[in-house]
Amino acid sequence: MPQLKHFPLPDVGEGLTEAEILGWKVQPGDSVTVNQVFVEIETAKAAVELPCAYEGKVVELLAEPGQTVEVGTPIISIDVDPDGAAPGEPEPDSSGEASGEAKTLVGYGPQATSSKRRPRKAAAATVPAGTAVSAGTAQQALQGAMAGSVASPAVPAQATAPAAPAPEPPAPAPPAPAAAPAGAPARGSVPLAKPPVRKLAKDLGVDLRALAGSGAGGVITRKDVESASAPAEPAATPAAAPAGARERRVPIKGVRKATAQAMVRSAFTAPHVTEFLTVDVTPMMELRQRLKSHPEFQGVKLTPLAFAAKALCLAVRRTPDVNATWDEQAGEIVYKDYVHLGIAAATPRGLVVPNVRDADGMSLRELAAALEALTTTAREGRTTPAEMTGGTITITNVGVFGVDTGTPILNPGESAILAFGAIRDMPWVVDGQVVPRKVCQLALSFDHRVVDGQQGSQFLADVGALLADPATAITY
Repeated sequence: MPQLKHFPLPDVGEGLTEAEILGWKVQPGDSVTVNQVFVEIETAKAAVELPCAYEGKVVELLAEPGQTVEVGTPIISIDVDPDGAAPGEPEPDSSGEASGEAKTLVGYGPQATSSKRRPRKAAAATVPAGTAVSAGTAQQALQGAMAGSVASPAVPAQATAPAAPAPEPPAPAPPAPAAAPAGAPARGSVPLAKPPVRKLAKDLGVDLRALAGSGAGGVITRKDVESASAPAEPAATPAAAPAGARERRVPIKGVRKATAQAMVRSAFTAPHVTEFLTVDVTPMMELRQRLKSHPEFQGVKLTPLAFAAKALCLAVRRTPDVNATWDEQAGEIVYKDYVHLGIAAATPRGLVVPNVRDADGMSLRELAAALEALTTTAREGRTTPAEMTGGTITITNVGVFGVDTGTPILNPGESAILAFGAIRDMPWVVDGQVVPRKVCQLALSFDHRVVDGQQGSQFLADVGALLADPATAITY
């Protein structure tokens, strides 16, 4: 008989609670192997490819492309013993576990050598090259989600086992209420339906107890729910929009949803203060021009942002408060002796803030190379969730859009963010004479719970001084 394994959507890191199914790499009836990429999902952080935890044949895809699924919800059903149990061999119990070894299946490794009619056991290994989830992150994420997932609590064995009681034969309308207990002996008053179907029914306001499932064993399907909701839709839907309506509606999800939630939380939690400074960066631009022809900087894209990032890292040494975190729960301010520099990047998926780890320990050349790699990866949508967490302070380069400055909102968990504006030719007074100079504006927003006005002003002034005269860096 089939031995089904239900693969639950894992938390791929950072405590994410849901993800959108972007596309399936397999279809029902396909054979899959351990570590084979079988689905691409989009979290609030990044697009991620998930490798399979089992070897066998795909029985059913439990979620559709474009559907948002909560972590822990089964998304695919796999028959790990498609040939059936051998005569006289014990069959799996109602939980789907045929031996204690099956409980150790965590899914990120090659199959152990064994008969294919015995429960398979996977050993931990790295995710294959090209998989967007790092081996460590993916394995840790699935350890908790999949241990004991041979029969997920979200999808009881009765939902798929052939032995489930059959629903009562069709009857006139009055006996309909009796169909619920007959169709759900293990769920009390809730009929047989998979988690995605139950969620759909909840969203559409459909009472599952009033439905007779058309699936095997009386299981209520997505089609059953959609059919039941169809009559109610015209009453709840406004009159059809006139031809050529100039509006379109896009669901709020993924990166846009996460960004909105983070910005609202930050804006209404941390008391923001923003200060501004206009700087003559002509010396910095002259140094940049000289370094571009230096052999050490050949092959490196040396941007003004790299200079701003280096100046920020140096200034943090004198004002460590801007690199600290307010821990409300512990009642502490956490000072960090390292700089994980976040770079706000605009991508087709929305705003993301990947960070350069230990940026304070990098030379200008190393920092320039790291920034180039980071922004390229972000724009291609290949940034992993792990690369977008743990930042300590952020730069947003609004100047790349020709904008002079702004009032940036803090990245949640951080105490300062620097906006780096466009560099323009402007009249400037030098030694009593008005001359054309390269000028830009800086804006620093900081959390006034952690950073006082004096500290914020000193930090902003230090960054400006380093950009106005890079030679002062030797004094830091």
